[in-house]
Amino acid sequence: MTNKEGLLIVYSGPSGVGKGTLIAPLIEELGMTFSVSLTTRSPRPGEEQGKSYHFVSQAEFERMVDAGDLLEYARYNQNYYGTPRRAVEQTLQQGRDVLLEIDVQGAMQLRRSFPAAVFIFVMPPSLEALWDRLAGRGTEGAEEVARRMAFAKGEIAMSQYYDFIIVNDQIERARAQLRAVIEASRVRAPHMKKFVEEVLHGHA
Repeated sequence: MTNKEGLLIVYSGPSGVGKGTLIAPLIEELGMTFSVSLTTRSPRPGEEQGKSYHFVSQAEFERMVDAGDLLEYARYNQNYYGTPRRAVEQTLQQGRDVLLEIDVQGAMQLRRSFPAAVFIFVMPPSLEALWDRLAGRGTEGAEEVARRMAFAKGEIAMSQYYDFIIVNDQIERARAQLRAVIEASRVRAPHMKKFVEEVLHGHA
């Protein structure tokens, strides 16, 4: 017998740390649903509406904030990012796990509203390694890389408030750890609370 409610997986880490590369094969393998975030920034080359992000105007984003339609939201680099509430809650109620790849600002908001969620932070092996990854992408100049590094230090400092820290120094090892964390989190006592109550009352 398994739990009837899905697990909310909150997944964060600094830009360039390799979050997407680590998690991509596990989304289908572990049967997770990836939550597509909202953003007010413009699409980048290759990004698709509704797949990469839901691209919306700032006015529409602010309307959704006022209406309580977002689980969390944050501002980064002059743009807003947020998680649509209805789709996430419906998916969890259907018993499917939801993966939210969001920044630490949004994660701390969810810490208060979803205490049974699992919070996973992906860490670089060192700041030097992160700098090399950011600079090696060749998509930003030195000034932008320095700005991202300064932001990353603040994010890393917040990793103490997460449940698990995965150090992405060797990708296969890090992915194995990530898989193990997600599978174990599905049977953590806080997540199983509703199921336990149903067993006790004979409704499981």
